Amino acid sequence: MTAVIGWLAACAKETPPRLEIVSAPAATDVAPLIATEVAAAARDQRTLLVYVGAPWCEPCRYFHAAAEAGQLDGAFGRLRLLEFDADRDTDALQRAGYASAMIPLFAVPRQDGTASGRQIAGSIKGDGAVAQIVPRLRALLAE
Repeated sequence: MTAVIGWLAACAKETPPRLEIVSAPAATDVAPLIATEVAAAARDQRTLLVYVGAPWCEPCRYFHAAAEAGQLDGAFGRLRLLEFDADRDTDALQRAGYASAMIPLFAVPRQDGTASGRQIAGSIKGDGAVAQIVPRLRALLAE
């Protein structure tokens, strides 16, 4: 009985899942990399989205800061973002079907790593960026 109580106490202390951001390495062919990450996310019981941002993108910086601070864990705790840099990876991403005139880009990948066409892109500047992205991201994940 004591072991069961100890186990229940340990479970209660488990931290809730956190939104994960995984930096993608530079690659000329991103589809195989994304496909590997889709499979890994499924094994980990997470949803994977391709996330394209840039250090100079103000909405990207606000979103990234909120994610790192844990402010989005409640809404997106089972989400894993595979992060690409728009300056470095745009050509490779376009070859895999991930194209957008705006960033941040959040895109649903297919199992083979190519773009499914389901995506949201862009946001407002300023501290309202995260509040503008969150409902759109929820809708994308609910599709």
